[in-house]
Amino acid sequence: MSSQYKERQFTILMVFGIAGLILLLRAFYLQIWDSTFKVKADAVAMSKYTRYPARGLIYDRNGELLINNSPVYDLMVIYNQVKPTMDTLKFCALLGISKASFVEWLNKDFRHDKQYSKIKPYVFMSKISPEVYARFQESLYEFPGFFVQVRNIRSYPAKNAAHVLGYITEVTEDDIKKSGGQYVMGDYIGASGLESSYEKELSGIKGAEYVLKDNLGRDVGKFQDGKLDTLPQSGLDMISSLDIGLQAYAEELMKNKIGGIVAIEPKTGEILAFVSAPSYDPSLMVIDKDRGKAFLALQNDPHKPLFNRAIMAEYPPGSIFKTVVALVGMDMGAITPQTSFNCPGYFVNSGSDIRKCRSHPHPSNVAIGLQWSCNTYFFSTFKAIADRYGYTNPSAGLDTMAARLSALGLGRKLGVDFPGEKGGNMPSSRYYNKIYPREKGSWRSPTIVSLGIGQGEMLLTTLQMANTAATIANSGYYYIPHFAKAFKKGNQLVEKPEKYRQRINPGIAPEYFEWVAEGMNLVVSAGTARSVAIPDVPIAGKTGTVQNPHGEDHSTFIAFAPVNNPKIAIAVYVENAGGGGRYAAPIASFIIEKYIKGEISENRKWREQQIKDTDLLNVQPKKLFVAPSNPVEPVENTEEPDINN
Repeated sequence: MSSQYKERQFTILMVFGIAGLILLLRAFYLQIWDSTFKVKADAVAMSKYTRYPARGLIYDRNGELLINNSPVYDLMVIYNQVKPTMDTLKFCALLGISKASFVEWLNKDFRHDKQYSKIKPYVFMSKISPEVYARFQESLYEFPGFFVQVRNIRSYPAKNAAHVLGYITEVTEDDIKKSGGQYVMGDYIGASGLESSYEKELSGIKGAEYVLKDNLGRDVGKFQDGKLDTLPQSGLDMISSLDIGLQAYAEELMKNKIGGIVAIEPKTGEILAFVSAPSYDPSLMVIDKDRGKAFLALQNDPHKPLFNRAIMAEYPPGSIFKTVVALVGMDMGAITPQTSFNCPGYFVNSGSDIRKCRSHPHPSNVAIGLQWSCNTYFFSTFKAIADRYGYTNPSAGLDTMAARLSALGLGRKLGVDFPGEKGGNMPSSRYYNKIYPREKGSWRSPTIVSLGIGQGEMLLTTLQMANTAATIANSGYYYIPHFAKAFKKGNQLVEKPEKYRQRINPGIAPEYFEWVAEGMNLVVSAGTARSVAIPDVPIAGKTGTVQNPHGEDHSTFIAFAPVNNPKIAIAVYVENAGGGGRYAAPIASFIIEKYIKGEISENRKWREQQIKDTDLLNVQPKKLFVAPSNPVEPVENTEEPDINN
């Protein structure tokens, strides 16, 4: 019996012994091996300093610095470590603030506002100048609970490309929620332009430093000898596709004008120049005390300089769209390259609907039709497209055309690496079925014939127009237009995203593009844009005049050059400027010459100066009208211009 009790006693002792050993090992792990609980225990005597990384710089394609970093100082505070007996008068005098501001900035709604805590640092005063910081820093030790955090804001060595570069701003609560812990209140984030598009690459990764504090709140050493500290990792530097010299020149030509310019390198899709006019000096958006006032002035400017017309304004393209109508017509078999249409100087759309056309040589093929921008030729071509599957079935023809346009990057977003892109508009049969239901007579090709010359409900962005020129220059392919040429990580180059390195083929035969390119070549060499020809630089182009019932017509032009080895494709759109040959074509011609030859020919400088001096911001309207609430949005209309360029 006694042996049985001894066995039980041994078993009980073993159980207690094992349990005690487990507890001992667990205590060893928690106190010696795992520092987590020690960190928590020491938290009252430890502060975490965030070390902000340098934001990546942005360069142009030739190595010119476009965006730089400048230091800015934020004064942080931990409320519970502030001494009630501190010398607030001296503190306020050093910083140049009032006692009332001190009380307001120190005392937060800790109970209801979750972004503030008495035991965690928050911004007491932001964006302190280097001069004030130098004066205050000498006495900082007298004010426990306060410390300075160095960050970077942006500066702009170049005074151009404001819309492209964008700006940074403080994060919102929504930004913080979406970031998954990356941002806290007071951090900066890209708000527009490339700063926004490439926030992830430019922002870098924060570092952290854990510092021990004494009972007066003074730093006394690194926590755990700095084992928990991490270094900040700078953001990637960006090599953009912009040529800042060309950009500045294009902006100079568009001074006192409204519109957009996009220039693309056809063989890569890289954007060389990107102008929205009117523009502004990017340094106005530097984070300082004057920024709010500058932003408000830009926002209230009646010409809307903050609106990006190169990518957000959706315009009727006018006669430049005839190049696309020709491509689609040939691809669908509605016409052939050798198709001719008789043009008596007008086009009879219906018994009472007669559309104008100018007097010009007979359009014996599609290239000649483009050379003289014959309205009759392209009204007829569009009707042949819409009626391809029968006069009573225009829906099939129109929707087939819409599919071809989508393949060309029209009527949808191209996918540029830039925020705010609009997709333009290619109306489908569904749209017209709503506008013209069966009970009201339905619709046929004559109803929508204005689409054939780029009027009516057809809308494109300037970016889409430029990409169309690049696709024709490449005889039938394009790359998604983009601003990222490469990134730099130290001395190592990082390639741009793969989707911008992939060639896109719309599926239209190259020979059709060659016919259109030949027509555009004739436009400049012997057609509607003869006046913008450049000596020794053959240009292929197409003029466009977009009717504007509220004022002067809009002027537009697409082109590429040199014809046999295209290095630049361009679209220019100038609002309220008259015919395409008056301003858009000369502006494009000067930009092409500047890019390819580096200077403007002597015999063309008088015209260049004339363009620079022209003010189109306050053009008198052709008739009285009530200005629309948003003057940057073009008015849709179903009429074609009186002249066909």
